[in-house]
Amino acid sequence: MKNNRFINALLRQPVDKTPIWLMRQAGRYLPEYRKLREQAGAFLTMCKNPELACEVTQQPLRRFELDAAIIFSDILTIPDAMGLGLHFVTGEGPQFSKPIRTAKDVNNLMLPDVEEKLSYVTDAIKLVKHELADSVPLIGFAGSPWTLACYMIEGGPSKNYQIIKKMLYDAPELLHILLEKIPQATITYLNAQIDAGADTIMVFDTWGGILSTAAYQEFSLAYMTKIIAAIKHERAGVPIPNIIFTKNGGNWLETMLEANSNAIGLDWTIDIGTARERVGDKVALQGNLDPNIMLSNPKKIRQQAELILQDFGAHPGHVFNLGHGITPEVPPENVEILVNHVHEYSAQFHAASPSKA
Repeated sequence: MKNNRFINALLRQPVDKTPIWLMRQAGRYLPEYRKLREQAGAFLTMCKNPELACEVTQQPLRRFELDAAIIFSDILTIPDAMGLGLHFVTGEGPQFSKPIRTAKDVNNLMLPDVEEKLSYVTDAIKLVKHELADSVPLIGFAGSPWTLACYMIEGGPSKNYQIIKKMLYDAPELLHILLEKIPQATITYLNAQIDAGADTIMVFDTWGGILSTAAYQEFSLAYMTKIIAAIKHERAGVPIPNIIFTKNGGNWLETMLEANSNAIGLDWTIDIGTARERVGDKVALQGNLDPNIMLSNPKKIRQQAELILQDFGAHPGHVFNLGHGITPEVPPENVEILVNHVHEYSAQFHAASPSKA
């Protein structure tokens, strides 16, 4: 790999600069993405066309000196492959026409044939790997079982998640049956991504933070732990590190160590220096700039990035990222300012490093 900073940082090895990539870095803030989306006609059309997904994946790397690519896809590919009727409604986001509500729904839910139903993702990964020519690592990903269950049961985004939480309290055994099925598909799916060429795996637990501490451990973390234990950790002797990210999960860092992941992603609600003190040298940390700062001016963006780099300090194991996905309103020029400044400013913290990539 010509630029291996990202992988080295996840493995807590020396780097010459702090690596940076951005959640949703391939998306609506880029005019070239919006143009392609208009031509394609629908988000899912782009996801399910390997050539289009390959193109979108590369778009941000043509503009910015990012240290990793992430395959253009969606966390809801697995429930879509299960036949729940995924579609996207303008202004409302993803919706399922066949949500899971009853014991019959759960018991009748069939595990998808990943090779058949999700080959468009692995085909896209193969195309991207060829186009990247080992310039930077490629991230594969999936949603956490709890987060997928939220969408599958609620039928789409929710303000309060009353339906799934009612099931959690009134029928926990039924919810566990569903949560046991999802990892079976997820493990196969992620291993297929690794076989296709993904260099890193990330598990997005977008809605884990809505749970109580005890419920988080039982209904979210336990299933992410199962996934991390079962996915491949190397390919042809080369490590394939992994990251888990629970939005609003800063209170549970010590507990999250139980997942045995290589890295923990942080949102912006926790100080990264405090987080590093709490986890010590056990894992790398990824994060954690407030995404809305990207709507501010260049001086503020640089200042806030510097504070995060200073808080983490001269220690191995930091991947710079936003605390959640980049928003559509962000000017691309601000992304360039952030990426370049993180590289330039962070070099001082790695001055003694023997690594140049």
